[in-house]
Amino acid sequence: MPLGTLDRSPPPFFRQGPSALTRLALCSALALVLMVADARFKLVQPARAALALVLQPVQRLLLAPVDAWETAGDYLRGTKRAMAAEDLARRQLVEQAERLSRAEALQAENTRLRKLLELQPALAVPSHAAEVLFEAPDPFSRRVVIDRGSAQGVVAGSPVINEAGVLGQVTRVYPLSAEVTLLNDKDAAIPLLNARTQMRNAAAGRADGSGMELRFLAANADVKEGDLMTTSGLDGIYPPGLPVAKVSRVERRGDSSFAQVQLQPIAQPDSARHVLVLQPLDRHLAARKEADAANAAEAKAAARALKKEERAAKAAERAAQKASGATP
Repeated sequence: MPLGTLDRSPPPFFRQGPSALTRLALCSALALVLMVADARFKLVQPARAALALVLQPVQRLLLAPVDAWETAGDYLRGTKRAMAAEDLARRQLVEQAERLSRAEALQAENTRLRKLLELQPALAVPSHAAEVLFEAPDPFSRRVVIDRGSAQGVVAGSPVINEAGVLGQVTRVYPLSAEVTLLNDKDAAIPLLNARTQMRNAAAGRADGSGMELRFLAANADVKEGDLMTTSGLDGIYPPGLPVAKVSRVERRGDSSFAQVQLQPIAQPDSARHVLVLQPLDRHLAARKEADAANAAEAKAAARALKKEERAAKAAERAAQKASGATP
């Protein structure tokens, strides 16, 4: 048989298609294009929201054994621990009652001072109660998932707090859930106000997730260990006066013009179970301005209608006087 007539192509079983290096290059290019498109144009956000909506029942079903185990552990904890917890709760209730009485007096005094100084009243920010479901599976971030989403009025950028202070901020919103980036995440940032010195600064999460730090703070800045840091309210997101963190360490070096200030968040994110999602301050202010404008327009319309009624009444009165004068 002539050699030219032999079929040298591999059998169908051994046909591999493109090489492994070519497949790696194509998949890497496709992944890079998808990441850029998601970061710039949010193309994957609808698919991510739909996937989160589909997986929500599955996540709740998988959490059911964990919740049942925790409930059983709480039930078997014993009477002694329950009595100790009740005693602690009673003592805390007494302390809170004393603080509440002082807070009511201070609030009344603050209201009178605001009226004397003709200042605007303090803002009452709308809020939504939520429960933490689980931590995000990403090991390189500090995020938690709550059981409230866009269907309940939660929007991206909403501050999240608990009874101790600020926990973080909503960064992703799905129909029935939302992701909250905690303050000790490496990508988190929040403007702060030193309650002792009234100095403003910005804090960011540390790279190792152990806490927060003040960046680009002058070495001679007046900051001490134990200083309370609260929200400044200048960013239009967080309401002013919310406790955030305390200064845990201040280090000043001679070879650097900046001080290294470490902060410890007051609200412990690992033990947070029930949280409060606040409406962003800028949205609340915009809604309040719209409501004030609507009320002003209604007041003007009512004033115009009242003036028309008064003019009509005066015209009718003059017509009656003319008619009575013309009658002999």
